[in-house]
Amino acid sequence: MTRDVLVCGAGIAGSTLAFWLARNGFRPTVVERATGQRSSGNPVDVRAGAMEVADAMGVVPRLREVATHAKRLRVLNARGRSVTTVRMAVRKEIEVPRADLASALYESARGDAEILFGDTVTALQQDDGGVDVTFEHAAPRRFDLVIGADGVHSAVRRLVFGVEEKFVRHAGLYVGTVSLGEPSGYPEDVVLLNTPGRLVAIHPVRGNSGVAFIFRAPDSGQGKEIVSAAYRGLGWRVPELLARFEAADDVFFDAVAVVDPPTWHRGRVALVGDAASCVSLLGDGSSLAIVGARTLATALADGAPAEAFARYEAAHRARVKPKQRGVQVAASMLVPRTKRGLAVRNLAARLLPR
Repeated sequence: MTRDVLVCGAGIAGSTLAFWLARNGFRPTVVERATGQRSSGNPVDVRAGAMEVADAMGVVPRLREVATHAKRLRVLNARGRSVTTVRMAVRKEIEVPRADLASALYESARGDAEILFGDTVTALQQDDGGVDVTFEHAAPRRFDLVIGADGVHSAVRRLVFGVEEKFVRHAGLYVGTVSLGEPSGYPEDVVLLNTPGRLVAIHPVRGNSGVAFIFRAPDSGQGKEIVSAAYRGLGWRVPELLARFEAADDVFFDAVAVVDPPTWHRGRVALVGDAASCVSLLGDGSSLAIVGARTLATALADGAPAEAFARYEAAHRARVKPKQRGVQVAASMLVPRTKRGLAVRNLAARLLPR
């Protein structure tokens, strides 16, 4: 019977999957390229079905402790003056810093999984009975199944399905985030400063705050150094915030992308989370990763791998596809391309309840 499962990635999808695999009688091993949990990233929502999964994992009390409690959006103009505020609707979901969500899920899973930090897979060779795995550092091992939960730039997807360019579509934006290490001037507001093609967002986080730079640019393959060039000339607090981003060691920076391979499984290998179906900008990605991981673990508990993978993919694609179709609409609202588009967005914001 299939028992030993390698999960590549100790993030939101990987930790959730490891938890439910262990609960269903599997022996999960989790390998993570990073040397520890990431501490940067935007706040994310835990919604609907994901809340049910998180509750079953026993992590909801912890999530409520670290919730952001943001109540309004505060829109600023290029000079830093308030254009309008928009009251956020009362919601059943919880908004938490991504790092705190990942940490809560990891802590829930790690007691029942072998965890290998600071390593990654470099080769996968599968046959009818299992998968031979070569690691960058650890000794080679054999597993019954391998699951890629290793994000947009998945090593598992590249090794088994092909090069990234075949499956990852650049959405025309980049995002960089960093913790500021100090309270926001607006402790209950998400502050948004837009100019055409550029957004600076400051988010309150329990006596701390974080900044996100989201901007339009072609896919250049460059690193975080392009952030400063993109925001050159902006006033308000932007020069100071850029300096903090540039000086920090623990930052997040990547292109905004849509991941959409034609299949999520091949033989004894499957994909989950952003490795299978990244959904950017909509706030749904983390919740979808949690629900998808639970769906996959449940399917594997109920049948042979081939049939289980097919059932998981059919069920979860139906959730993901409508969200992926909305990425460009979200981008046009969050980061309008033109002055006219920005004016229309701000006018619409003024008409919303305050």
